[in-house]
Amino acid sequence: MIAYLKGDFVHKTPAWVQIEVNGVGYEVQISLNTFSQIQSLDKGTLHTLLIIREDAHLLYGFFEKAEKEMFQHVTSVSGIGASTARIMLSYMKPAELARAIVQGDVRTLESIKGIGKKTAERLVLELKDKLGKTTLESNISPMKNNTLQQDALNALTALGINRTAAEQALQKTLNTNPDLPVEELVKRTLQIL
Repeated sequence: MIAYLKGDFVHKTPAWVQIEVNGVGYEVQISLNTFSQIQSLDKGTLHTLLIIREDAHLLYGFFEKAEKEMFQHVTSVSGIGASTARIMLSYMKPAELARAIVQGDVRTLESIKGIGKKTAERLVLELKDKLGKTTLESNISPMKNNTLQQDALNALTALGINRTAAEQALQKTLNTNPDLPVEELVKRTLQIL
């Protein structure tokens, strides 16, 4: 198993990157999320996952460990292959995808190209408990069904704030001040927005 590659990014496209490691060039399949993070870099490290099929050996690369872990979770669901998982991680960041699954947000999952209602429901069914119980490495920390967080989120959306923006700002506030009462949490989150 190739756990990671550290070297020079010789050629980059939104779908793959060629990385040279000690004179050997590897072609690594990547998501748009990873591409956006390595786009301006000449060298770096990609966490990798080798998938061996009957007709090909495919190497997938991820800038963050959290993305690699989410890729592994998603591909563990029956009917979802590596290509679909890569598309999912191109549409959403790992934390956003985890949050949609934990909250059972089938509509958001359906908005991803290639994901229908049944596949979205299967994702939620098979991964909701797994992602809800574990905190993945490198900042996948889906918002749990915590009433404090939920109350604050409901208050922010009632004020007309976009749900995604509210969730992100709320998470930032909670990271620095985890023990605030709801009113203070909403006030500080509004200051971030």
